[in-house]
Amino acid sequence: MPVQKVNDSSDLDAKVPSHLQRTSITSLTMTSEPSHRCVKARVVHIGPVISCAQKDGIEMLRAEIKEEDPLQRTAEHTSINVIFFGTLAKDFSQSARQGDVVLLADFTIKKSPSFLRDKLHPCQLEMDGKDDCVYVCPSAEPSHGPSSSEAKYTYVPLNNLKPKTVVNVYGVVTFFKQPFPSKGSDYCSTLKITDQSDVKVGCNIFSKKLEDHPVIFRVGDIIRLHRFKTEMFRDSMSLLNTYGWSTVTFDGTIDSPVVPHTSSKSFHFGESDIRTVQELRQWAANQSWISNDLTVSLSSVKPGMYFDLTCQLLAKAVMDSRCILLKVWDGTKCQHPLLNVAVASDALEGESTVAKDRMNLTANVLVYDNHLEVARDLKPGTFLCFYNLHALLQRAPDQLPDQLEHLSFHLHGGTSYGRGLRSLPAESPALQSLKSVLEKHVDLDEYDEVNDGTLLEIWYTPPEAVVLPNDDETDAEADTGPSYTVRTCEHNMRQLTLARVKRSTSPLLCHVRARVKKYNPQQLYQCLKLFCSNCKTMEDVPDDSAVAKVFRESAKDSQPCDEQWAATSSASSREPGRAISMHISRDMVGESTHMQLIFVEGTTLDEICVLSRDYKNLVPVRSVNGRMTLMDLTAPFLFSGDKRYYGCKQCSLNTFQNPVFAGVETWDEQAVAEALGVQLMQYRLLIQFELEDQTDTLEALLWENARFFHVSAVDASGSQDLQDKIQTIMDTIQPPDSSLEERPWLDLCVSVYTVKDNDRNKVCCQITNTEMKEE
Repeated sequence: MPVQKVNDSSDLDAKVPSHLQRTSITSLTMTSEPSHRCVKARVVHIGPVISCAQKDGIEMLRAEIKEEDPLQRTAEHTSINVIFFGTLAKDFSQSARQGDVVLLADFTIKKSPSFLRDKLHPCQLEMDGKDDCVYVCPSAEPSHGPSSSEAKYTYVPLNNLKPKTVVNVYGVVTFFKQPFPSKGSDYCSTLKITDQSDVKVGCNIFSKKLEDHPVIFRVGDIIRLHRFKTEMFRDSMSLLNTYGWSTVTFDGTIDSPVVPHTSSKSFHFGESDIRTVQELRQWAANQSWISNDLTVSLSSVKPGMYFDLTCQLLAKAVMDSRCILLKVWDGTKCQHPLLNVAVASDALEGESTVAKDRMNLTANVLVYDNHLEVARDLKPGTFLCFYNLHALLQRAPDQLPDQLEHLSFHLHGGTSYGRGLRSLPAESPALQSLKSVLEKHVDLDEYDEVNDGTLLEIWYTPPEAVVLPNDDETDAEADTGPSYTVRTCEHNMRQLTLARVKRSTSPLLCHVRARVKKYNPQQLYQCLKLFCSNCKTMEDVPDDSAVAKVFRESAKDSQPCDEQWAATSSASSREPGRAISMHISRDMVGESTHMQLIFVEGTTLDEICVLSRDYKNLVPVRSVNGRMTLMDLTAPFLFSGDKRYYGCKQCSLNTFQNPVFAGVETWDEQAVAEALGVQLMQYRLLIQFELEDQTDTLEALLWENARFFHVSAVDASGSQDLQDKIQTIMDTIQPPDSSLEERPWLDLCVSVYTVKDNDRNKVCCQITNTEMKEE
């Protein structure tokens, strides 16, 4: 049934069929019977119509609705997500808008996968358009007020924010992080703002496009937020962007031009905005926290400092896949000798820096991990700002112990303390003083000539040769805090520091105590691998879009096959002209469905997933010249409940044309694979940890099936709850946005060994005989 419109909210009640009972959103649970219930609520948010890969490319739309009943306004979970599928998604997108009142009936209740993130209702409503009832009552047209060249917006002071409302606000930035990849497909910006009320409010902005995120350069900048939703998080008010959101930022410097920065193609900006920005600038200038600006010049940097640096990029070079060198300067001379990281001339992009190196003017900044994406796009000559840059004293590899250590600079991975970098527009007011200093050194370029004497002064220090302080350690533990892991081995050996492990010769089995500095991949679904024990092949688990494509291609022009050993039944599919055939061995006819091995032909991925809820062992097949054969092994060869099993393309024999089904008492994945001539691939979890203790860092692999997380990889592959359990464990050993000192200690058993990599020996480390403590 398409979406129907009514003129008045009271008409919605008249549309309720007599057999339906009006129910509140707060009373909905997974065990509720939805067939005789309907809900009435106001639309809070409408998302775009997108293609759903999990449902074979069908169109879908997500909307959020909120309880209208005044008696429910103080209750929890008064808002709920509604997912519309198929033509209903398109109809709802065209017929409804934010603020409309809707009546929904004949929906399906499912568990909400986003509950922990959006804190709405633990359930969600799904509507596919078959027999669903959707009525929409448009909200009253907004009043445009008196004719004016200036649009009217209402801005709420931060101390007057109420939960679960959509607001417009102004604020002064007190903390910010540059956009970083979230756990989903979006980038996330995190900031804190305040205003004259002196209330501080956190704000999270999610958007797939980097250019849509607010352009913030420093603490004290002004930001305007339109259409942001208020939420309570850890007993504090926070803001989250919602449908139709926009941001505009302004430089926070007093008396600088009030120039808006935004990616929006059209936005309102009038005299009232200018007054608001000027008032916030004046107020912020008198606040004590505004003086806590961490931006310093190179001449003021001291070893061990974390600081912000505004500078100009002179040259850059890619050191390896995880590190980029940026040669920068700000026109001031550092009080400590600066380490020069030498690179081949043909690898350096930009101008020569030899003369500036001699005068101790060039800072060599090594940029790592998640900051590489920004660093790659930078062009020599660009002005930029580093946030939370780390200054370290270190020695060059051939430097004598009695020689003075040199100062190096590292932009470590992660986003803690706002760590990141951003290019600055050449017209930025913050660059005026920097440009005037740089102009004093214009004559340096005349002396930028390389000779043999100059080359002898250059330290060659690739990133992997960086030696951090405190390497003169003993093997005593630096921290006696509790460990979140236990070793299950029976080895009686001394605990080593990571620095001692890296100096040791493999093979070696040892105990270490360390914290997790980071891990990869960050998206845990990418940790799940398929492994062939025969040929040692390791593959990523195919995503649903690739598997769905195999099913669609196999279903095209599919003609039922005729096998003498099989009994066949047919069923109609949702698509006209396509039939679904189900075959079982004649020897299995009459047995329990849990004992049968059923071969399914002409189905889509979505359909076989539905069938697998009722049948234990389903083998998808296709017909070739009237004979039954397995599908491309990109797709699973077996569906068993929520689990899918894959075969190795290299090692599978595919003896399907002469299958043997006799003598098998229980059909599990191994028995099915042997009967079909398929080499079963095993699920494994592969995670690379970077560990750190007081002496050094060490990369170590976790490659296992079940022990570490107390969850088997195959069970996790088909269970969102178990995947959430693994994510919870990872968030425990590396809490989001935590410093290294806040993370727990782990007692680990580590195996050090050597492998061949392109005819070269490579030393690897693997975590073994270790598991998480169970509460």
